[in-house]
Order: sequence, then C-alpha cells, then structure tokens
Amino acid sequence: MLWVKAFHILFVASWFAGLFYLPRIYVNLAMETDPAAQKRLLQMARKLYRFMTLLSAPATVLGVLLWLYYGIGKGPGNGWMHAKLLIVVLIFGYHHACGRLLKKFELGLNQKSHVFYRWFNEVPVILMLAAIILVVVKPF
Repeated sequence: MLWVKAFHILFVASWFAGLFYLPRIYVNLAMETDPAAQKRLLQMARKLYRFMTLLSAPATVLGVLLWLYYGIGKGPGNGWMHAKLLIVVLIFGYHHACGRLLKKFELGLNQKSHVFYRWFNEVPVILMLAAIILVVVKPF
C-alpha cells in the first residue's frame, strides 16, 4: 500500500505542477503581441496540457485503488474523504477549464486579460491546500 501511496503522491504533485504552470503561460499569451512568440507559447501550452492529462490518469487510478482496495477513507468517521472527493471533482473541472481556455487561445478567441489569468492561476493552490488539509488533518 505504501508504494501505491507514494506513486499517487508523485503523480498528483506532477499534475499540480502543470496546473500551476499552464495558467502562467496563459498570462503571457494574453499579454503577447508578437505572432512568433504567441505560436511558441501556444505550442508550450498544448504540450503541457497533454502531459498534464497523461499524469492525471495514473493519479486517479492510484487514488481509486487506495480508496476501494485498501479502504482508505471508507467507513464511519471518514467524512473528510467525501469532501476530498468533491475537491478532486473541482480539480478535474479546473483541468477541463484549462483545456477550454487553450482552445480559445488556439482559435484567437481569447477575451480575457492577463489579470484574469493571474487570479485564475490561484485556484489550484486553494484546491491543493484544501485537499492536503482534508487528508492530513481529517477534520470530520
């Protein structure tokens, strides 16, 4: 079980690295006026989004294994797990939103400013903090 936990943490941390960095690329894309630089940033964003999507799969599979097979978070007194699963759903929603924003940049339809993307970049920090507190503290 400890190997599964270790690799779950590794994949989640790697996934979050992408979730932290992709909106930073969007900040630069929203400010960039040079077409060559925009093309380069879009290529970086596409590659990062694909890589993040690949990382999310093993993170999810290993998390489900921990929950269903090893029983982590099951039974009475484990309300924290329900809250954590809600956070995970929100993380997937954020990941999906990143993909939709990427499509808008690719199509030249971005209407949002770099300031929006700076705030948007804070969302995964809050989600990660909430998940860590739930898993470590188990407040309910």
